[in-house]
Amino acid sequence: MRIVDKKISELKVAIIGGGIGGAAAAVALRNEGIHAEVYEQAPVLAEVGAGIGLRSPTVQYFKDWGIYEQVAKKSCQSDYMEILAGNGEVKIKENWPALTDNPKERWARLIHRADLLDTFLSQIPSDSIHLNHRCKSISHHENYVEVHFENGHSIEADLVIGADGIRSLIRSKLISEDKPVYSGFHAYRTIVNKENAFNMASDANILQIYVDGQVQVYLMPLQDRKQVSVDVTAPSSDESWRPKVAKEEILNHLKCFDPKIQRIVENLNIEDFTCRPLYDIKPLERWSFGCVTLLGDAAHAMLHNVGQGANQAIQDGGALAVALRESNTVTEALQKYETRRKPITTKYQQLSRIFPSEEAETAFPEKEHFEKILN
Repeated sequence: MRIVDKKISELKVAIIGGGIGGAAAAVALRNEGIHAEVYEQAPVLAEVGAGIGLRSPTVQYFKDWGIYEQVAKKSCQSDYMEILAGNGEVKIKENWPALTDNPKERWARLIHRADLLDTFLSQIPSDSIHLNHRCKSISHHENYVEVHFENGHSIEADLVIGADGIRSLIRSKLISEDKPVYSGFHAYRTIVNKENAFNMASDANILQIYVDGQVQVYLMPLQDRKQVSVDVTAPSSDESWRPKVAKEEILNHLKCFDPKIQRIVENLNIEDFTCRPLYDIKPLERWSFGCVTLLGDAAHAMLHNVGQGANQAIQDGGALAVALRESNTVTEALQKYETRRKPITTKYQQLSRIFPSEEAETAFPEKEHFEKILN
């Protein structure tokens, strides 16, 4: 289908998935004058579990979309990250890498996932968000796509964007049948009030990663909320998507950690944690098929070790919107989108399989590949 045959504002775009990637894509498209309908399988839109370190290339999109001030009010600038031994000995204290051409942008902005999603949703007309729409099947025709949902609703679109996560039905039906790959690790995530973190989180907005052997504890201060995002990452042979975990299992991993970290967990119930196995996917040969494309975890799910999953999903949405603006056809736009994005996300997928360790020489393995301004 030729975009020149339709005004860009007349394109019918359907985004399957209303998480951070899908919502960001809707905002990015709206900024280019393209209306998109968002279809989400859940009955409510919500993000749970963890904080995010927003990197400077991501924040630049927020400035382009006119939402930077909203994000800034809900986030705090972090200038450093630390890797520490389990007992608290600092091994590395390092500036965030410069990922843009601005040498002053050696920082990240720390924010709760829910606050970021709420910011995106505030930019999308409520009647463009359709809940309880679990994708059942998708049919590709010469120049349009049909999507059928389990609730009996069906739609037609000029472009379908699969933002439906690591177990993407869109990907499995049209792009790749490759299955997610289990890392051998679980992540146990929660949010605690600052007073319940026993002064473990830095007032200087420093993301801290405590490491003992194969176990890592991430502490991310969320100053706007007066809370701390806690993530315990540990080996597990349980590959089930919804593992049943006892609090004693988590505490057993923390025997060699600072007693205050142990106390954080001791004072919680297992129901306070989101317990998830860590999966990724291998890099795909292609993200698109005809008038269908993927973004975020559906396209390039990665482990959380480089903190880039949400960042790359947001940047996908921005790059796709720009490619549509620049192109005469949907096919041309999707080719540009993949050409620009796949090399970056493929490298991050590879780097994300490197777990933090006490022997690491840098907190940021991506520096060698992406840092713009070197010391």
